[in-house]
Amino acid sequence: MSVLICPVCKTRLKRNSFGYSCKKGHRFDRAAQGYVNLLTARHSGSGDDKGMVRARTDFLSKGYYRPLAERVAETAVKLTEGAEASVVIDCGCGEGYYTNILADKLPRAEVCGCDLSVSAVRHGASEAAARKLTNVTFFAASSFELPFADRSADLIVSIFSPVAAEEFARVLKKGGRLVIVSPSPIHLYGLKSVLYDEPYLNKPNEYGLKSFAPAGEERLEYKITLGSRKEIADLYAMTPYYYKTPPEGRERLSRLETLETDCGFDISVFRKK
Repeated sequence: MSVLICPVCKTRLKRNSFGYSCKKGHRFDRAAQGYVNLLTARHSGSGDDKGMVRARTDFLSKGYYRPLAERVAETAVKLTEGAEASVVIDCGCGEGYYTNILADKLPRAEVCGCDLSVSAVRHGASEAAARKLTNVTFFAASSFELPFADRSADLIVSIFSPVAAEEFARVLKKGGRLVIVSPSPIHLYGLKSVLYDEPYLNKPNEYGLKSFAPAGEERLEYKITLGSRKEIADLYAMTPYYYKTPPEGRERLSRLETLETDCGFDISVFRKK
């Protein structure tokens, strides 16, 4: 992949037998699982831990968010239609669930998954190898310090992740597309009704996308029923509510055997000006 830059000196990285290196001698080895750690010292140790990655992996493996994954992949296919070899970056990719589905649906694209969590990209790379996906590579890297050259990507996807507007604008080609997935107002309202005495609707996010123009929006909403305490606990662990729920809300949730809740996603497309 020729679009990578060194996170230390910003010169181009070249692929070799052990991983990647730049002309100034900075070396980044490919791990046994296939991912490459491009984090600088100030980002080292950040991101989700193994427990969080396991909870999200277990929940997503049940297929509850598969409709979202399919819709995002369909959108990506349309946005890259006609391109011989697109560069697609999933920023804040987590454990790689969506990244690997993108790679499967875009066999001619170079797909990259980036996340701060080494545990997460390790899992994503292992899953890609198990599924024999040869067009995807996972990197431990920050969305706010992407290891990609200026104007090197055709499409960036950000699913429930921080939006680094300036960095995305730097990396995308002119006319390149940005897909942001955020929660719709009713997303997980059933879960919040258990956790909080006064559940609330989600408010829209403001991203400050000065270098982008809106190019489409779609809302996907449906209901799911979780059938075990384990599934409920896994969903809870992958939400921001995990960190800010009062003890009585946690107690109510721990007693549930099943949970019905709404899933709601806003899929927004932007074009780089």
